[in-house]
Amino acid sequence: MAVTDRSSILNFRGDTARTAANRADSGRVGDAQASDALAAARLAGSETDSSDLERLVEDVHTALRELQRPDGHWVFEFEADATIPAEYILLRQFLGEPDDPREQKIANYLRGIQMQNGGWPLFYRGDFDLSATIKAYFALKMTGDDPESEHMRCARDLILAQGGAAQANVFTRIALALFGQVPWRAVPEMPVEIMLLPRWFPFHLSKVSYWSRTVIVPLLILMSLKPRARNPRGVRIDELFLCHPNEERYPMNATGDALGAFFAGLDKLLRTTSRRVPRGSRRRAIEKAVEFITPRLNGDDGLGGIFPAIANAVMAFDALGRPTDDPDFAIARQAVEKLLIDRGPDQIYCQPCLSPVWDTCLAAHAMLEAGEDPDGPRLQKTIDWLLEREISEPAGDWTWRRPGLQPGGWAFQYWNNYYPDVDDTAVVVMALDRAADPRCGPAIERATDWILGMQSSNGGWGAFDAENEYYYLNHIPFADHGALLDPPTVDVTARCISMLAQLGYGRDHQAIRRGLDFLHREQEEDGSWFGRWGVNYIYGTWSALCAFNACEEDLDAPHIRKAVAFLKSWQRPDGGWGEDCATYWKENRGLIKASTASQTAWALLGLMAAGEVDSEAVRRGVAYLEQAPRDGAKWREKWYTGIGFPRVFYLNYHGYSAYFPLWALARYRNLRRANEGRVRFGM
Repeated sequence: MAVTDRSSILNFRGDTARTAANRADSGRVGDAQASDALAAARLAGSETDSSDLERLVEDVHTALRELQRPDGHWVFEFEADATIPAEYILLRQFLGEPDDPREQKIANYLRGIQMQNGGWPLFYRGDFDLSATIKAYFALKMTGDDPESEHMRCARDLILAQGGAAQANVFTRIALALFGQVPWRAVPEMPVEIMLLPRWFPFHLSKVSYWSRTVIVPLLILMSLKPRARNPRGVRIDELFLCHPNEERYPMNATGDALGAFFAGLDKLLRTTSRRVPRGSRRRAIEKAVEFITPRLNGDDGLGGIFPAIANAVMAFDALGRPTDDPDFAIARQAVEKLLIDRGPDQIYCQPCLSPVWDTCLAAHAMLEAGEDPDGPRLQKTIDWLLEREISEPAGDWTWRRPGLQPGGWAFQYWNNYYPDVDDTAVVVMALDRAADPRCGPAIERATDWILGMQSSNGGWGAFDAENEYYYLNHIPFADHGALLDPPTVDVTARCISMLAQLGYGRDHQAIRRGLDFLHREQEEDGSWFGRWGVNYIYGTWSALCAFNACEEDLDAPHIRKAVAFLKSWQRPDGGWGEDCATYWKENRGLIKASTASQTAWALLGLMAAGEVDSEAVRRGVAYLEQAPRDGAKWREKWYTGIGFPRVFYLNYHGYSAYFPLWALARYRNLRRANEGRVRFGM
């Protein structure tokens, strides 16, 4: 079994929602597949013209340069599914502060992404998702949509066909309980006294991921106080249940197996004991929860820098009776509003978080590859911006597992000092090292020490924590999303290895040797690697191949050739690569609906890292990018290629279709121009 135990991540309730009747847009997918023959015909015999390639690289380079903010950074839209915009509407209604003009624009957005069959998917042209559809329906009804209108009726029919709202996931049932739509017995027992548990206890905040703990702690306050949403219009959704919500049975077995059943039984026991907890203990636990939240509020970037945690903090402060002008309450509210994106006169949506550091370091790599002068004013501003955002405070939650380790890293968002991101830090360091600016030396040294200290005992790296592998917790009723933990992953590990190798660490260094062993163990039978933070096996395989190349691995080694064969076998007739978000379900492994520019770029970067710059596959991939539709710096790409949590939460990084294709094309040009077969950098 792979050491990251993907089965514990993927093996949770949800498969019942994936029926053939819910496969909307199949005709459009078929149309996309039918166009492959035409694309292949155009590709046949086409040779990449060096002058055309040069012009394309320069055009995109110039366009990406123009998207840089005046202070030197880049930030692109960061889009998820219907749940976040719907939850924004529910938050306003919870507080009794509806904003009709704004909510109508969000309603327009929600209707615009509704599928033809009436449901809402987790990603572009995905299958109907029960919980996302329930939240979208509830939000639209809040904004005044007639439940008997066609789009609402179709959504309701789909929900009822899947067992009704009682079958929703835990987070959706908690939201419904806050609005009095379901009884509190519909949600798992999560006593706020969790805050008082010792570190050695089987459940402790240090044993779950950063995103889990920032979401859970304000939820503990809400689940203890059980406030009722204002809901000024008195909207109910009883029509989404097969019987009255008080009579429904609500699932508690998160994984459907024996361990899940054990924890479901433990949940029943907790319900009988929680009512006997002394008031003093409950008060101390709530105070402890507030003490956790307050120092992590993170200014207007919000608790954890993610919408669910920020929204929960707002509702928790409201439940505690904080006035609206309370500084903590006010800054949390401000953090929510910062996530809104205005799409012209008629649409608004809410982002799950912001991605400026990630966008900036990746854009910097693409700019450097395309020939941007690192000593020029643009990249000097980028370096200044990144150096200003280095996290040097030794107060992050990662110190729970690594006490005494001095920090030196970067977050994903503008600011998130309690939660520096290992992945971002590695990529930032590689960009700063490529820029060769002597000012960066101390920051690179601090980050290197921190990365080395964050390696887990199995040789891999997680995104935010070390040793976060308490897999039994994925079986508790609260964890039906299957993403409670932050274990080491291939992509983050590969980035750390690439960074260390680029900085001159040899493959005989203990950290690199252990990291390479981790990658070897994680390789799939077909030669690929699983992509935790990008979709999916293309992303993981690109990441691993870059790491092996950076460590000067023998490119003729069997594991490298298997990976190359995998990528070549997945190339589509149009010359591009694509991989659907549904590949995180075992039965859909290998599902491809269309080629995308970002995934084509990953495949090309992976193949070039494996010495395949002169191969037919690379030539055809470059030709695909040359011919694919583009608007300025960005190739046209509606398909989601980012991942928050497998099978639960997917992401559309709007910058991926800009900097990754430019990076791949510029690298191809540079390798051909220099007549080199080996990539010199970690990525």
